[in-house]
Amino acid sequence: MSDSRPAPTGQTTLSQVADLAGVSTSTVSRVVSKKGRVSEEKKQAVERAIEQLNFTPNALAQGLKRGRSMTIGVVTPLMVGNSFSDTLYGIDKELSECGYAALIVVSHFDKSEEMDSIRLLLSRRVDGIIILSSSTPLENVATFAHQVPILTFGQVPNEPNALGMTIDNERGGYLATRHLIEQGHRHIAHITGPIQRDSAIRRLSGYRQALVEAGIGFDPRLVVEGDYIELSGVAAVAQLFERGAAFSAIFAANDQSASGALLALHRRGIRVPDDVSLVGFDDTRAGRYLVPPLTTVHVPLFEMGQLAARGILDLIENRTPSIALPPLKLIIRESTARA
Repeated sequence: MSDSRPAPTGQTTLSQVADLAGVSTSTVSRVVSKKGRVSEEKKQAVERAIEQLNFTPNALAQGLKRGRSMTIGVVTPLMVGNSFSDTLYGIDKELSECGYAALIVVSHFDKSEEMDSIRLLLSRRVDGIIILSSSTPLENVATFAHQVPILTFGQVPNEPNALGMTIDNERGGYLATRHLIEQGHRHIAHITGPIQRDSAIRRLSGYRQALVEAGIGFDPRLVVEGDYIELSGVAAVAQLFERGAAFSAIFAANDQSASGALLALHRRGIRVPDDVSLVGFDDTRAGRYLVPPLTTVHVPLFEMGQLAARGILDLIENRTPSIALPPLKLIIRESTARA
C-alpha cells in the first residue's frame, strides 16, 4: 500500500495503522507495547504509519485489558509554592513517560483529610497511591495496601505491598547548624517544623548534635516551634525577640519558614546576613530568588518524585523496588556570613 494515503479524520484506530503499514493489528499492538518479536522491516513500517496518521495509543484501553486504570493517585498536603511542587513535577513526568496519569488530591496537612483522600482515590480505581508527607498511621497504611500498592514519604511501612521513602533529616539539620558554627556563630536560633512530625524531630536532633559537637550549650529559649509555612517564620522571630534571647543566626526547618523569618527581620531593620545569618532546608526554587538568596540544605525534590513514581510502578509490576536517594548537601548562598 502507498505511504501517501491521507490520514483519516477523527480518532485513528489500530486497524487503520495496520492497513497503512500492511501488517496485522497484532503486529501493531506488539510494536506499540514493545512486547513480542517483530521484524525490523515491519517495525519501521508501523512506525512510519503511526507518524503519518498521528496515532496515539489508547492507554486506558490497553490498561483495561490488563485490569488497570493507568492512573496513580497522589496525595499532597499542598500543590504549589513549596517543596511538594518540585516533587509532584518529578512524579508526573516519570509517570507520563510510562503511560500513566497522576490523579492529585490535596490534604492540607490534615490527617483526616488525608485518609479521606486515600479512600477517594481507591473509589476511583487507581492502580497505586503515593502519599507525600504522610501523616496516616502505619496501621492504616497497611490496611490500604491490601487494596493497592502504597508509597509513603516520611515513614517506612512494614508491608510487602507498601514502600517508604525518607531523607536523612538529622544529617540535614546537622549540616545547616555546623555551617553556622563554622562561620563563628555561637547563639543560633532554630525554627522547627510541627514537633509531632518525625522530620521536625530529626532536624532538631541534628541541630542539637552540631551544638554538642562544638561544645555549645543548648538554650531552649532559642528554639521556637513552627509549622513549615511562611507565617510561622514571621511569628517565630517575634517570639525570639519577646523571649529576649540574643542570637546572631537562625536555622529554619524549611525554606518557607526561612522566608517568613527573612521578612520579619527586614521589618525590624535587621539585615541578613550583616546582622543575622539565615539557613533554610529543602532548596526550593523560591529560596534561590529571595533577597539575599538563601543558604539551604539541598533536598533532591524532583529526583525524589521520579524515584517515587518508579517505586510505585515497580510494586504494581511485582518487581523489587530499588530506591537510592542522593545524599543531602549544603548550598551556600548570600544569606550567611561570618559572625
